[in-house]
Amino acid sequence: MSEEPGADVPELPGLRASIEAILLVVDEPVTEMTLAQLLERPRGEVAGTLRELAAEYTEQGRGFDLREVAGGWRFYTRDVCAPVVERFVTDGQQARLTQAALETLAVVAYRQPVSRARVSAIRGVNSDGVMRTLTLRGLIEDAGQDPESQAHLYRTTGYFLERLGLRDLDELPELAPYLPDDLPDDIVEDA
Repeated sequence: MSEEPGADVPELPGLRASIEAILLVVDEPVTEMTLAQLLERPRGEVAGTLRELAAEYTEQGRGFDLREVAGGWRFYTRDVCAPVVERFVTDGQQARLTQAALETLAVVAYRQPVSRARVSAIRGVNSDGVMRTLTLRGLIEDAGQDPESQAHLYRTTGYFLERLGLRDLDELPELAPYLPDDLPDDIVEDA
């Protein structure tokens, strides 16, 4: 008795399973185009499947979410599970940014590209050490040099967008409602 040709070839997983498997191992958001090329499927089909999966996970109340952020797709822990996950991950360690780091990061996010000197001027204190820390953590990066002053400029990274769950900087909240009414015009100039 002869076997059919290809009988020993394992069946490939379906599109949904393939997308889920890839998303489980990525360490940064993966684009629809990358998935489409890798899986040799039309981008529209991949995009539709991603949206279906995201809606399905939400409807089922899973402990994770599939989100489109920073130009790609990635799994995230569902917001309601954050306290449990935080306890597991930190296990008593403090992994949060300091107040100085948060202030500095906000200045860079809203004023980018911006120099260290400008960040320090806005904050009113030297921010060099904090800028180094944010660079080491991958939240900000070098954005070239100012042509006039030759100062190094900084901007936020894709990792920053990813950590905040944003697609792009346009999703940052407006600053104006949070500013005091009595700020000098040179501070508010384009906030």
